Amino acid sequence: MRPQIVRLDTARFTAGNVEKLSLPAGKTDHIEWDPELPGFGVRLRAGSAFYVVQYRIGSKQRRESLGDIRKTELEQARKNARVRFAQVELGIDPRAERDKLEASQKADGLTFKVLFEDYLAARKGVQRASTHNAAKRYFELHWAPLHRRAVHTIDRATVAALLRDITRDHGRTAAARARGNLSALFAWALREGVTASNPVVGTNDPAEGIAPRDRVLTPEELKAIWNQCQDDDFGRIVRLLLLTACRRDEIGGLRWSELDLETGKMLLPKERTKPGRPLTLTLPDCARSILKAAPRRAGRDLVFGGGKAGFSAWSYCTLSFNARVTAANGGRALAPWRIHDLRRTVRTGLSKIGVKPHVAELVLNHTGHKAGIGGVYDHYDYQPEIAEALSKWEAHLLAIVNS
Repeated sequence: MRPQIVRLDTARFTAGNVEKLSLPAGKTDHIEWDPELPGFGVRLRAGSAFYVVQYRIGSKQRRESLGDIRKTELEQARKNARVRFAQVELGIDPRAERDKLEASQKADGLTFKVLFEDYLAARKGVQRASTHNAAKRYFELHWAPLHRRAVHTIDRATVAALLRDITRDHGRTAAARARGNLSALFAWALREGVTASNPVVGTNDPAEGIAPRDRVLTPEELKAIWNQCQDDDFGRIVRLLLLTACRRDEIGGLRWSELDLETGKMLLPKERTKPGRPLTLTLPDCARSILKAAPRRAGRDLVFGGGKAGFSAWSYCTLSFNARVTAANGGRALAPWRIHDLRRTVRTGLSKIGVKPHVAELVLNHTGHKAGIGGVYDHYDYQPEIAEALSKWEAHLLAIVNS
């Protein structure tokens, strides 16, 4: 049965209005057209509703589905429709282009494994080492069922089903990160012209509804953690994190070439920081003492760990560390905490002892007041203020742990 096409010239398409659309009485197939974007609308059938785009190329009229309204955002569907309209204006048949690309992929044998290996090779040196290694792990482990699949056969339904499996087996956070890496891969492939769509778009985010962590350790917890740090790599790292507010991988992957222990300077290059900005800190005395006492491994620039990227035994060491803390507390365990909670705790502590917010943010290598126009005009590096802030925090922390 041909669909009954109805054009509403007065109703404005919004996400809320689209969700309220329903089949008119007596109709089994019906299209509501967006009055602001001719040729774009929602096709309603019993139990389903899909965004559609309709265009004419030569003497042929095409209509394509742009995704279930429950899984695809309205603005994303509009954007996809506009891409097709732009192609038509240039005399390009969007469907023919997609068919040609799929035929090319079949002929070339482009599998998901080949695609992600090409992506990782292209991104090596652009991404931080830890980001690159994490992406590689997600592709190799979490997306393993896709390895032999031809890229053109991977659709939204396939990705959504695998995301449910990853969530079940590894948890919502791991699934959300796997989803983010897969989406980045297909976005890159789109720009490279080797795929026609991103099948991750419109899938549910496994992390939706998870509240951001806001755990800040109490002085008692800080003391318990500090006092159970042993004279090993993990113990030194934990104490350095508490003294510097650095990120876990920044200290775990620390190199001797990034340190000048005589002047107390630590300079992390932009390739090793999350925001992609170099970080210079004047280390407080206690941090310098910890590093001076750390053993040097012959022919190895990395301060900690035995791997190529530095320390990596985070989960194992955290478990054994927490067991020691529990035993020292007479069998009473600390409330669940993570390594990154130390950074949040230091930032909160800096405010508590009177460090100005913009200086505290610079300690953490956040943009702070230098975001936007502020960074254009203010080129002062605030190194004396940052050094003073860390020195004040060191005195405050040591007073807590030695009390």
